Amino acid sequence: MSLAALDVALLVGKAIGVLGFLLFARFLVWLVNLLLVAPRFDPLRHLPGPDGGALESHFNQVNDPDITPQVYKDWTSRFGKTFRYHGYGRHDYRLMSFDLRVLSHILLSPTYQKPWQTRQYLGRLLGRGVFNMEGAEHRYLRKLIGPVFTAQAVKDVSGVYFQKAEELTDRWETLLCAGSGDSATFDVAHWVLRTTFDIFGLAGLDYHFNALLDESEAVYSAFRTMFCISDKSSQLRVLKQLYLPVVERIWPDEADIITQRCLKTIHECGMALIETKRQAILAEKSDFQSQEKDMLSLLIKSNLAADPSARLSDRELLDQITSFLFAGSDTTALAITWCLRYLSLHPNIQQKLREELGDAGTTSQVDVLDGLPYLDAVLRETLRFTPPVHGTLRVATVDDLIPISSPVTLRDGTVVTETEHIRIRKGTFVHIPLEGINMSEDIWGSDAQTFNPDRWLSSSHSGPIQAFPGLANLMSFSFGRAACPGYRFALVEAKVVIAALVRQFSFEPVVGLEIGMYNCVMTKPFVRQAGRCASDGVGLPLKVTRVDTQHRV
Repeated sequence: MSLAALDVALLVGKAIGVLGFLLFARFLVWLVNLLLVAPRFDPLRHLPGPDGGALESHFNQVNDPDITPQVYKDWTSRFGKTFRYHGYGRHDYRLMSFDLRVLSHILLSPTYQKPWQTRQYLGRLLGRGVFNMEGAEHRYLRKLIGPVFTAQAVKDVSGVYFQKAEELTDRWETLLCAGSGDSATFDVAHWVLRTTFDIFGLAGLDYHFNALLDESEAVYSAFRTMFCISDKSSQLRVLKQLYLPVVERIWPDEADIITQRCLKTIHECGMALIETKRQAILAEKSDFQSQEKDMLSLLIKSNLAADPSARLSDRELLDQITSFLFAGSDTTALAITWCLRYLSLHPNIQQKLREELGDAGTTSQVDVLDGLPYLDAVLRETLRFTPPVHGTLRVATVDDLIPISSPVTLRDGTVVTETEHIRIRKGTFVHIPLEGINMSEDIWGSDAQTFNPDRWLSSSHSGPIQAFPGLANLMSFSFGRAACPGYRFALVEAKVVIAALVRQFSFEPVVGLEIGMYNCVMTKPFVRQAGRCASDGVGLPLKVTRVDTQHRV
């Protein structure tokens, strides 16, 4: 090697060494600030809350729906309505509150947004949909999709709900007849999900998934495969996807490759469907008043009617539909599934509901089902007792003062009164305990942890909930800026399917099977078995028995 080349090599080596040292020094400064400096200046350090070791986390206590009702009850009794807990360790203070004034402030204020981690995780699967956008973009999308979820729009497609509910009962009848008996064990979670997918296919896209007949349709298979992979993702895998996405692009594993293949299938079919729909709408009438009532047609018409400079691209339209499909089919299926679970555990409630449905007669009208108070009460109580989404996060985008309605006793004994505020700094996470609020004894009474549909039939209930109309409709749909826009669709769909099933079948737990709750974005049932993780056993087997025609009420 020549002297000049050696000098260059030495210079390059020194440069790399200096760069490495600077990167290590920066990392060290960041780590010291994260673990030692920043926590000392975090105002949440003064709040009461559970303690733990330096790297001890409370994520399990906060996110495991099998234990959270008791954890929340214990924490609120010890620390009051507003407290802090540890995220990734003692340095990571996170705010949690059961104070309705605190929650109202956070959920209504644009100061608090979904964390970028949440938005990126959802965006990887759903694109730039309304559920993971913030700011002006979120407001515009909410306005654009408004016509899709009006009461009239939901009613216009209600025939699909009854059609698919009847198809589900017919499939079960066929299976019972094939088994030469009146009873069989069905995984109702799986069957109901196939039903809600089919409903959304027709009501949302005017597209036949035909999942109730055959689960081989390409788009349906792509969605289910992709979400199954997501459900089974380890915490380490999720962290890799969030913080080191380049690894997935350069060294994709089998799950990454399958996910990308699924996304390609969904994209190709979705874009073709959007183009076909748009051309049909444009060809029918220049004012876009076509008779198509499915969500995609309404969304395309709304987009065409918007200012041309603000219109969504076809890819952005597809992202909205994908988000609706994820949020609509899975969450509604879980609401129906959990309802059947609780009806199986409370045969007296199941029979009372069947009697109400019998008195109403066979009907295929939404207005009739909406007029059945006990059906409404059973569904609302199910959503209260087990909301499909267990909790959600917000992050403060600026330093803020949060108003309170219940006093907070700080760790040094100082009391922050209702006329004062608690301070929170920019970047702090706030956990919104949707299930916790739904089971708060301060709101729902001493029987908050009891499944009791009758609570919805009493006009004597009083308490803080009366002052918060959004909460009166359950935290299951959240409220404020990020309230679920499709709640009407979900409620009507769930009522139709529940009514069809309960009128024709009875439900009992399967002897010997223990059912647990598994939280992976949504709260899912699973069969507990030794040596198997929750995600491998997701499902809800129930004993399903044909209700004899002559004994039906």
